Amino acid sequence: MREIILDTETTGLNPQGGDRLIEIGCIELVNRIPSGREFHCFINPERDVPAEAVAVHGLSSDFLKDKPVFSEVAPEFLAFIAEDALVIHNAAFDIGFLNFELGRLSLGSITMDRVTCTLQLARRRHPAGPNSLDALCKRYGIDNTKRTKHGALVDSLLLAEVYIELLGARQAAFVELAMDGAGPLGAELAPLNRGNAAQRPAPLPPRLSAEMEAAHAAFIDSLGDKAIWRRFLAPASEA
Repeated sequence: MREIILDTETTGLNPQGGDRLIEIGCIELVNRIPSGREFHCFINPERDVPAEAVAVHGLSSDFLKDKPVFSEVAPEFLAFIAEDALVIHNAAFDIGFLNFELGRLSLGSITMDRVTCTLQLARRRHPAGPNSLDALCKRYGIDNTKRTKHGALVDSLLLAEVYIELLGARQAAFVELAMDGAGPLGAELAPLNRGNAAQRPAPLPPRLSAEMEAAHAAFIDSLGDKAIWRRFLAPASEA
């Protein structure tokens, strides 16, 4: 299963109001494990970058002026994401900008049915919040000390770890690996694998003596014919 963790940076909050994409970062997951394949680019937004936006991501107009425009990076970006599932934090924001840029080039759009929003996942799992990327990193013990400013690629790398934690897949994968016998824990847990479980040479002896069973039966008799415990007594033919 292939999934793409995706993040963007922009000049502002409203593509219809003139804001543009300035950075895209993507991380490929295969079976929920980073494959090492990435897509990353800075984009010339063909406009100025407001100071308040620069304060968030650090990408100035001067830095971006010699970068390619979106039409130049779009083919490689679309080839990288292909038709696979996308995983995005606050997905409506990023998809809104991506579809605006794709629409300007008549390149279609990205439909939300292929998108998993980790913000929505986090809100369901942690309704009391907070559920920002930084807050989730702190909750799950993920080192985000390199995230001094927002950045599409570094945020995608962090989101990949957060996503696995939100799904609970890291522990499941760890146990599965252990059950396969990999490493010292695998050797320890291998007997628990039902396919390879060793059978006891003889059944364990009963823990109840005949006297204890007789005392229990007498106690049940004292409760009357309608006692619910009678449902759990073995028929005389099985005694």
